[in-house]
Amino acid sequence: MSNILITGGAGFIGSNLCEALLKDGYNVRCLDNFATGKMENIQPLLNEYPDRFELQTGDIRRPEDCRKGVEGVDYVLHQAALGSVPRSINDPATTNEVNISGFLNMLIASRDAGVKRFIFAASSSTYGDSQSLPKVEEVIGKPLSPYAITKYVNELYADVFARTYGLEYIGLRYFNVFGRRQDPNGAYAAAIPLFVKKFMNHESPTINGDGENSRDFTYIDNVVLMNKLAMTTTNPEAVNQIYNTAFGDRTTLTQLVTMLKDILSGYDPEIADVAITYGPERKGDIPHSLASIEKAKQLLGYNPQFSMQEGLKEAVKWYYTNLTD
Repeated sequence: MSNILITGGAGFIGSNLCEALLKDGYNVRCLDNFATGKMENIQPLLNEYPDRFELQTGDIRRPEDCRKGVEGVDYVLHQAALGSVPRSINDPATTNEVNISGFLNMLIASRDAGVKRFIFAASSSTYGDSQSLPKVEEVIGKPLSPYAITKYVNELYADVFARTYGLEYIGLRYFNVFGRRQDPNGAYAAAIPLFVKKFMNHESPTINGDGENSRDFTYIDNVVLMNKLAMTTTNPEAVNQIYNTAFGDRTTLTQLVTMLKDILSGYDPEIADVAITYGPERKGDIPHSLASIEKAKQLLGYNPQFSMQEGLKEAVKWYYTNLTD
């Protein structure tokens, strides 16, 4: 069975990938510096799969950590990055160092180790100021944040490494991923876990803007599926490509909060009385986001299993079981 390195494997998406691939029988190594990842996300996996799951504490900004990470590895699933548009606006230098220099370190290490395929987390932020909907992989605009720039540069670097060195890659442009293990705490918490936490504490969630901005919210299991398909495809036309990773539907922020409120009220009726508030627009935000997933369907055989509403129900169930803070 193949050996897989998952960078950022203790994070939200990374830990879900670790779990899914261990269940499938793969040998998995997790590389994480725990800047945003959490030991609690992977400790159960270390306990359950002591012979097939390895933790390497390290930083992708250190080339020696990258080289050690790829030793004996067949596939790299590169999830390690500093996410968040606001974080990148507040600290563009660190975002650049991790997301571009760290990415390049991983590409070089993967090339030198003869890795079969390099699959990486790209981002829907790459579409920038393009107003066309749905978002089609070949049509992008100008980036609207330092974070978006870094994720676009990742795509350019991967393509150059494929053309120059023959390193196979697949980039997955994630669209607003949510689900179990997504942290609701911290200054840069994503919208859905933050809204859930607010409602559970009977506090009013604040929507940035007028609530009409829309997103293609994508449940974690659809993202796991796309990574598996990217890793295992034998279709030669499918490699060295960028794919939207989404459900293919959009929801406004007001619709999202209303749905969350309805689902959560089933657990706690008092939440039905919690008001929703509105604040200023966030710098660097894309107004509307909707993915075309036709390319992924045609070349990878992608068929997302969870709609946004189905994913929300699963996510809320997880938060009610695990969120005690």
